[in-house]
Amino acid sequence: MLLVMLFWAGLPLPWLVLLLSPLVAAIVAGVQPLLLIVWIPLMGWVAWTSLPWKRVGLVVVLAVQGLFAVITPYLWMHGLREYQRDRLVLFLDPSKDPLGGGYHLLQSKVGIGSGGLWGTGLMHGHLTLLRFIPEQHTDFIFSALGEETGFVGSTLVVLAYALLCGRLLQIASRARTDVEALLVVGIGAMLMFQVVVNICMTIGLGPVTGIPLPWVSYGRSAMLVNYFSLGLCASVRRRIRSSGRW
Repeated sequence: MLLVMLFWAGLPLPWLVLLLSPLVAAIVAGVQPLLLIVWIPLMGWVAWTSLPWKRVGLVVVLAVQGLFAVITPYLWMHGLREYQRDRLVLFLDPSKDPLGGGYHLLQSKVGIGSGGLWGTGLMHGHLTLLRFIPEQHTDFIFSALGEETGFVGSTLVVLAYALLCGRLLQIASRARTDVEALLVVGIGAMLMFQVVVNICMTIGLGPVTGIPLPWVSYGRSAMLVNYFSLGLCASVRRRIRSSGRW
């Protein structure tokens, strides 16, 4: 949310890259340490060419990159327990633990794939009805949706979220004040983050996390917060219309 709001507020793109670069350095250090030979000098060049205080910025950026590169492998081995490490990387190969941590993901992918183009029909999903997919009413609701409505239904849901995101961006672009625009953009980023993480989790493109699918997953607090958020966005749109800018 913060990065999206900073970008909307006009923060230069190289600065956003530098803000994200420690995370990338941490991942590279754990996956392919040799790539740090390229990554750290590249971030140093970005800092030198984009920051106003070149020498100070270069030193700070290189120090942060080096710190994350050195400390991440240690924290990975000693800061996390084995089941926590497995949960973060098991989505890359869930078959390593098909009856344990990989069970959710394997059953989710089978359920979505069995839906085919048109799906099996609402309330007619075999894996869904037989409870093969755990937490299918909350975190893995997209699996049940994919099985029962198929590729077409899943695509329509994704398009609906894209339409909502486009509408929020339209409201933000016409907001009367910067505060109102940043409010709407931040809410849009919050909602789309949940959508992307949840869908990627169910199809094997990301680690399993307890993030619901907005207005689809069963829940109380998340749904209330999402509706309150849309109410704030609707309030901004109403103020725009009252000022004659819509």
